[in-house]
Amino acid sequence: MSYTYESYDVVVVGAGHAGCEAALACARLGFETLLFTISNDSIALMPCNPNIGGSSKGHLVRELDALGGEMGKNIDKTFIQSKMLNASKGPAVHSLRAQADKQEYSREMRKTLENTDHLTLKQGEVVDILTDETGKVCGVRTYSDAIYPCKTAVLCTGTYLKARCIYGEVSNYTGPNGLAAANYLSDALKQKGIEIVRFKTGTPARIDKRSIDFSKMEEQFGDEKIVPFSFTNLDKDLTKEQVSCWLTYTNEKTHEIIRANIDRSPLYSGNIKGIGPRYCPSIEDKVVRFPDKERHQLFVEPEGNYTNEMYISGASSSLPEDVQVAFYRTVPGLEHAKIVRNAYAIEYDCINPNELKASLEFKKVPGLFAGGQINGSSGYEEAAAQGLMAGINAARYLQEKEPIILDRSQAYIGVLIDDLVTKENHEPYRMMTSRAEYRLILRQDNADLRLTAIGHEVGLIDDERNAWVEAKREMIAAEIARCSGILLGANQRVNDFLEARGSTPLNTGTTLAELIRRPELCYEDLAELDPERKPLPAAVIQQVNIEIKYEGYISRQKKQVTAFQKLEKLRIPEDFDYDLVPSLRLEARQKLKSVRPHSIGQASRISGVSPADVSVLLVFMKSERIHE
Repeated sequence: MSYTYESYDVVVVGAGHAGCEAALACARLGFETLLFTISNDSIALMPCNPNIGGSSKGHLVRELDALGGEMGKNIDKTFIQSKMLNASKGPAVHSLRAQADKQEYSREMRKTLENTDHLTLKQGEVVDILTDETGKVCGVRTYSDAIYPCKTAVLCTGTYLKARCIYGEVSNYTGPNGLAAANYLSDALKQKGIEIVRFKTGTPARIDKRSIDFSKMEEQFGDEKIVPFSFTNLDKDLTKEQVSCWLTYTNEKTHEIIRANIDRSPLYSGNIKGIGPRYCPSIEDKVVRFPDKERHQLFVEPEGNYTNEMYISGASSSLPEDVQVAFYRTVPGLEHAKIVRNAYAIEYDCINPNELKASLEFKKVPGLFAGGQINGSSGYEEAAAQGLMAGINAARYLQEKEPIILDRSQAYIGVLIDDLVTKENHEPYRMMTSRAEYRLILRQDNADLRLTAIGHEVGLIDDERNAWVEAKREMIAAEIARCSGILLGANQRVNDFLEARGSTPLNTGTTLAELIRRPELCYEDLAELDPERKPLPAAVIQQVNIEIKYEGYISRQKKQVTAFQKLEKLRIPEDFDYDLVPSLRLEARQKLKSVRPHSIGQASRISGVSPADVSVLLVFMKSERIHE
């Protein structure tokens, strides 16, 4: 017998990294929000790697923070080691990464949720999405047959839909870490005509720290100067004693054991049907796919300050338990390893993200949004970014406002979502810097300058924070102009200064900006030649240095963006009839009708739509004056 409970503006299904961001966004915008979770003890759970950020993922977290999200603030509270990756390379690929105390991360996020106005937590399994006679979302139904009316809903179910954990011949129908799976919602979505696909991911063993010989490993330290994820924090506020991580390697003996038992791996026996992530392969995948590699890196990372569990990054596996024990013990430092939790693979249902608009709303179910691994992505950061955007657009759906859609030239988040909803994704999607065409202007250091104004427009960034970012923008522009106008003569004092720093002396006068562009010099180095310089915040100095040093490259990329945006601005109506377009190839017509791109730019990125097809479409739309 069904029971109807109090109604809500928004129901969010799932309290992982996507669900937390979606629920917080809606509640902070004043909407009564109900957040369902399989278990209140698994909020913001890190079932895999205990860290936030990394290559390209650090960009997502800083963008999320600039828009008003929570992940950056939460990891700043709970990190145990912080490191800037790729620091020896150009700023476009600098990526912040922090090791988390995974239990503390979860507790802090739960505390934030429980103390946010308009937000209610509820432990329970949602099994159906209810719709009214027009097809719009009007409520959800739980396993206990309780009905919660709502005006919009956001699905953030992670890897729980019909989840199955597998290693060797062991197969348990559970979610990650042995938590309950959600076994009914997939079928409910199928009944609404939504395509469901089967993906898989995996995790390595956790090993008791007391059984590890760290003397045989290379110690990995955090950075002395902490760079915060959140633009609201200062480095001096985050100073703390950091823990070490450790680096070791597999060897030929490890590979022999894996090869000898490869037929017992469910990945190769056919027991696993789901498709795994190409860019995060299991250790057995690495051994099979890269037979010429004599060794593979393994990072041994603590899971927190108050546990002896160590995460063996780089060694996810679904091999049987006895094989896991044998191959881990061939690794230097792990000869006497005691496994606390076995490595396993997890299969789960997710949707084909082509079912979604760029706003992350389902095309077939108005008012229903989705974010995170249910959309076929992988990673906490990708999930959180989608969750925030799905939450923002669910709120704007209620406000009857246009959705916020970030394009590929505005944010890594824009690249992530555009790739998901536009391209054919045959494996869990992982963000990488190489996917971003305009990465020189989509740096993690300028995420606040790019996106804070949008967060302010939405209502998640307050006036004070927005005003600071605008003041910062003005300071940067003024200082760049000043440096470009300061002339330095080719005199002895200047040349002595340059020679002392290994820089070529001047033959003719030049500007301060031209000296900053030299690879061996930077803005701060030249303070002695710039006595009129006024003190500026470190964040301003960083931007001045980057903008001057890479001015030519940045200018070239901005011109590319201008050309890109011309096509993005050519909008295609949602109900556009592609059958009316003559000379459009059959494949292109089918793909366009399936994806229903919101712009000519998006149409040009659909697999199976050629440049000739785009030209035909453009000519037709201009002749019919459709996008004007």
